[in-house]
Amino acid sequence: MFRFEDSIYLFFLLVIPVLALVRLMGWRQRKKKLRKFGDPELLKELMPDVSKYRPSVKFWVALAALAMLILMLARPQMGTKISHEKRNGIETIICLDISNSMLAEDVVPSRLDKSKLLVENLVDHFTNDKIGLVVFAGDAFTQLPITSDYVSAKMFLQNIDPSLIGTQGTNIAQAIHLAMNSFTQQDKIGKAIILITDGEDHEGGALEMAEAAKKKGINVFILGVGDANGAPIPLGDGDYMKDSQGQVVMTALNEQMCQQVAQAGSGTYIHVDNTSDAQEKLNDELSKLQKGETDSVIYSEYDEQFQAFGILVLLLLILEVCILESKNPLLKNVRLFKKNKVGNVAKFLLVAMLLTLNGQYVFAQDRQSIRQGNKLYRQQSFDKAEVEYRKALAKNPRNTQAMYNLGCALLQQQKDSAAIVQFENAGRTEKSTLRKAMAYHNMGFICQKHQMYGEAIQAYKESLRNNPNDDETRYNLALCKRLQKQQQQNNQNQKQNPQDNKDNQDKQDKKSQDKQNNNDQQKQQPQEQMSKENAEQLLNAAVQEEKATQQRMKKAMQEPRRRQLQKNW
Repeated sequence: MFRFEDSIYLFFLLVIPVLALVRLMGWRQRKKKLRKFGDPELLKELMPDVSKYRPSVKFWVALAALAMLILMLARPQMGTKISHEKRNGIETIICLDISNSMLAEDVVPSRLDKSKLLVENLVDHFTNDKIGLVVFAGDAFTQLPITSDYVSAKMFLQNIDPSLIGTQGTNIAQAIHLAMNSFTQQDKIGKAIILITDGEDHEGGALEMAEAAKKKGINVFILGVGDANGAPIPLGDGDYMKDSQGQVVMTALNEQMCQQVAQAGSGTYIHVDNTSDAQEKLNDELSKLQKGETDSVIYSEYDEQFQAFGILVLLLLILEVCILESKNPLLKNVRLFKKNKVGNVAKFLLVAMLLTLNGQYVFAQDRQSIRQGNKLYRQQSFDKAEVEYRKALAKNPRNTQAMYNLGCALLQQQKDSAAIVQFENAGRTEKSTLRKAMAYHNMGFICQKHQMYGEAIQAYKESLRNNPNDDETRYNLALCKRLQKQQQQNNQNQKQNPQDNKDNQDKQDKKSQDKQNNNDQQKQQPQEQMSKENAEQLLNAAVQEEKATQQRMKKAMQEPRRRQLQKNW
């Protein structure tokens, strides 16, 4: 973690643009005075040793040294040690409904946006408490493990939308069950589940799960968002969601179900409307919970980093002294700039150096998060690794390695739809053809697992375009093509006339009956005594059949087995 101990000195940076403005005004005044003496081209010939660019280079180098000196005075520091601090607070898991019905706009600006704002205000109200985030629709998964890092909570909250879960619905029971298992094992501390939904429970089991939470000492609070009169669900293109008959789907708040779940979970039902009353009621209810001792991770020690800035100041001052205002006689015949060409290489290099230093700092920060995420990934803590990878993307949204590793962490948690999004972003942004091929391979693997053979074939083809030598991808591509063909044949067979299938079945039954009758007749006939030649012929035929069977088994064992491997970074 980076900070300035004496940030008040940073206000001196306002002097930099003022000095630059004074320099510009002095340069324009100098040009006006030179024009009074005569033609600029003639004056240039009369002053062959006067440099046009060197004074400006010296000024900008000195200005950069001044900026570095101000940053050094502000005492830049980097957190080096992590300590655990004991605080008194509560633990809260927020379960946020992100089904399509939460897009209704009966609450301004929408049910989902209103819920996000409510959670953000709740996080701002917390001080020594811990918070976790679970999102659910037809399925549920942990978006943020329980933590005291409120900055990460707000960051994850902004990225929530209904596309995170492909299975639509409202499975409240699964959300409560997942939240119950997300708390720490600390005792004597208030624990609460805050469920934000419109109450359209399509799965059932919510009352039983709320009672189970109550037995564990966890209070379940329900925030009902929406209007009981109902509202349409916008699609974003000006139209509304419609059912199979072309009628507009209306979604309404189920207050009765929400009240029953809150009562079963020993909590409180709060209706969320366009006012701030729900926020105040929720804060009052949470303040009644027992506060216990929680363990928070903080940066306890910081190392001074002014040495790096001091070295830069020293180098810039040495450079400023070495640059002469007049032209160097040794480089008299060397022309670095064409006539009438606007630009200054020294200015460009200076600006590039400053941008590079800033970029290296940002790069170092996201690299640190990626390394921590990789360590957690190897320890199979995939949910915590996901948090680190998302932190790296927040610092550098163009980091393709963070995108790919985040996709792998989501894949290990069976969040397949979110993993496909990250792999697709990595494949579209990555410059390396090998890494691009790995991203598209994993996309194909997920689609193949869900029997989406058409999408899997396209992903495998894109992977082979970037890495044609990957035999594993080529094998999976051929396998998906064969499975897609079988799937199409099965669909065609199901569309045939049911009467034809019945006739074919009757024919098969008749053949079986005739065969059985022939066998019965053969059993009834007296068996003739077998000759020695016939016995030897039957024995040879059995031996040949056994040899043929062994050869087929040996050939089948030598064929390559089906492999569906996930490529790692």
